[in-house]
Amino acid sequence: MKPNILLVTADQWRGDCLSAIGHPTVRTPNVDALAREGVLFRRHYAGAAPCSPARATLYTGLYQANHRVCQNGSPLDARFDNVALAARRAGYEPTLFGYTDVSPDPRAVDPQDPVLTSYEGVLPGFTVGQILLEHEKQWLSWLRSKGRTEALTRDVHRTEHLGAPPAYSSDETQTAFLTDAFLNWREIQDRPWFAHISFLRPHPPFCVPEPYASMFMPGDGPAYARAADRQDEADLHPFLRFAMATQQKSSFVQGAEGPVSDWDAADLDRIRATYFGMIAEVDAQFGRIVAALHDSGQWDNTIIVFTSDHAEMMGDHWSLGKGGYHEGSYHIPLVIRDPAAIAAAGRQVDAFTSAADIMPTLCERLGLVPRNHQDGHSLLPFVAGRKPEHWRDAAFFEFDFRDVVNGAREAQFGLRSDQCNLSVLRDEAFKYVNFSGMPPLLFDLKADPMELRNVAEDPAFLAIRLRYAEKLLALRATHLDQTLAFTELTGEGPVSRPTR
Repeated sequence: MKPNILLVTADQWRGDCLSAIGHPTVRTPNVDALAREGVLFRRHYAGAAPCSPARATLYTGLYQANHRVCQNGSPLDARFDNVALAARRAGYEPTLFGYTDVSPDPRAVDPQDPVLTSYEGVLPGFTVGQILLEHEKQWLSWLRSKGRTEALTRDVHRTEHLGAPPAYSSDETQTAFLTDAFLNWREIQDRPWFAHISFLRPHPPFCVPEPYASMFMPGDGPAYARAADRQDEADLHPFLRFAMATQQKSSFVQGAEGPVSDWDAADLDRIRATYFGMIAEVDAQFGRIVAALHDSGQWDNTIIVFTSDHAEMMGDHWSLGKGGYHEGSYHIPLVIRDPAAIAAAGRQVDAFTSAADIMPTLCERLGLVPRNHQDGHSLLPFVAGRKPEHWRDAAFFEFDFRDVVNGAREAQFGLRSDQCNLSVLRDEAFKYVNFSGMPPLLFDLKADPMELRNVAEDPAFLAIRLRYAEKLLALRATHLDQTLAFTELTGEGPVSRPTR
């Protein structure tokens, strides 16, 4: 019997925030239980940030260097295959609960079409079960139907102070809204289904109702990865200085005013406790989904992929949000549970894996061949309990900080738009950050795991810097689009070789 497929993304969830891998504070019993029946990937990385670039990698199997979604609002080229289109070829009607943050290719749309006025388009191939966009109007309407007549705008997230709960209850969150929508839809399915639940949380604004608001205390948690003070952090690189100075409180707490730099260490502690509570809230709602699949008898015929689009700095390097080059922005969770691979249940994988691996994994599991080049590799060998040959030995991710509309970042750094980007190669020993138009960074991760000392200009590390620059160059050359590069026309017609 064809399996059900459930792809779950929890927006902005850090990869270290799972009790299954030993987080000292966070408790995630439902994702942990999934990991005990599946495979947990401990070193899984987003391909890019923020949301649209990260999701483009997840949905297409392509690195940003190939899909070219550079910012929220950058269109996704219509020629690329994706998980939803692939699922349709396998006979499913892939259905979305939440959002995909995909801007459509404007060349394929009438210029007057209002879909071109928002970056929150739906990935081609998905049927919408329940949309939830950034303005949250769909959820606010649902809240009003439950008697919350004051829920007219996103000001419903305002709280009395940092860490205080909002007025709505734990049964009335955006996560509960999408969970209810999925569960109601699932009850009427009469054939194998493919669903993508795209939870908004633990994305800002940072607030959560009880019991989660007081579940964790400010100060609980591991040590932050950061310099002694903000100035020391900012002095490490011109990019950091600019990025830290431009962060605004309003991006993270509803109604807050002023720069993030006005928040002190105690404030960041309070925000982190809230973030941990938001993760616990998502885990609890995910538990409702797992229970429903068990109760309906569908658990043993459902493949579940649980992951995130990108992560969250959460006070590391005196920053919030995502972007740049730090671990806190890109290390994300991944658990895959396939009932056909129970022999590997409970395994934890330490190999470096990428969001670009999700598309080829699902395609192989469904017996499909992606219709264009893939930068990712199938994870099914890991799911089956073995490590593939010639697997990557490093994580690779990218961040593009161009400002197409206003050109502010280009003016700040004196760069062209196509120079406003960075690429990261990070393995067991070192992390190399290449900026197209600014000096590079190199961190000795064994001596400096918090990435506080740039050794790129240290004469003792110049040979290592060169080696990593060459590795990055080789990676980029290897991952140039190979869609037709392995095809040649002959007298007998086209001859193609597998790309792997």
